[in-house]
Amino acid sequence: MSKTTDGATLAQIKSACRELRLPSIGARTEATASEAAREHAGHLDFLAALLDFELEDRAERRRARRIADARFPRLKTLDDFQFADAPKLSATLIRELATASFVDKAENVILIGDSGTGKTHLATGIGIAACMQARKVRFTTTAALVNELVEARDQKGLSRVVARYARIDLLVLDELAYVPLNPAEAELLFQVLDERSETRSIVLTTNLPFGEWTNIFPEPRLCKAVVDRLTFHAHIIETGNDSWRFKQTVERRKGGTKKSA
Repeated sequence: MSKTTDGATLAQIKSACRELRLPSIGARTEATASEAAREHAGHLDFLAALLDFELEDRAERRRARRIADARFPRLKTLDDFQFADAPKLSATLIRELATASFVDKAENVILIGDSGTGKTHLATGIGIAACMQARKVRFTTTAALVNELVEARDQKGLSRVVARYARIDLLVLDELAYVPLNPAEAELLFQVLDERSETRSIVLTTNLPFGEWTNIFPEPRLCKAVVDRLTFHAHIIETGNDSWRFKQTVERRKGGTKKSA
């Protein structure tokens, strides 16, 4: 076959792939055909390789889309987490959570510790791991979620928003207890937590022990109901009180001082 014929055939393939929405096959046909010729591969092997490329690239695009849809403020993975700086944490447990098996069981994960102890990093890393395994994830701070619920209530769309949050496989709820809630706000947040109870998973971060949650949920019975729903079948992980983020900042400054000395 002449180069002219090859060029025309490739153009026809690329055009068909655009029409059929097979971009990876269209982009890889020429290189894969050359590789198949060098390896003396048959037509079926050549076709199988192209289909594998298409499936692999589609899966990667879906993973990227799920991560984008989750709205993580920063993309921090568990591979980036320095377990050496948090010796009280069980790396084995965190890696088990990264398999997202707890999502299949509708279990929760509660990360309790002071600021700078890695709660948000761990929550984000677990959420990204769930995205990579085809779970629908949404990250939000407690304050942002409450504001969204208040706005939805005022616009007569509360039930729709609550139902949307109820369908998400994994809700990553960051910074519970950083901002106290008034009774109406606490009731709105409870609606989301109640809808997800025993049916969908939550990863939650907080800087307050359960005994102090009345600072956020002022009504005692509501507070008890929230704690009961979140802790039932939950992995409760204490990240400690020592800020390793502050420690790393100090160490970096010391290093900079030494270099400039």
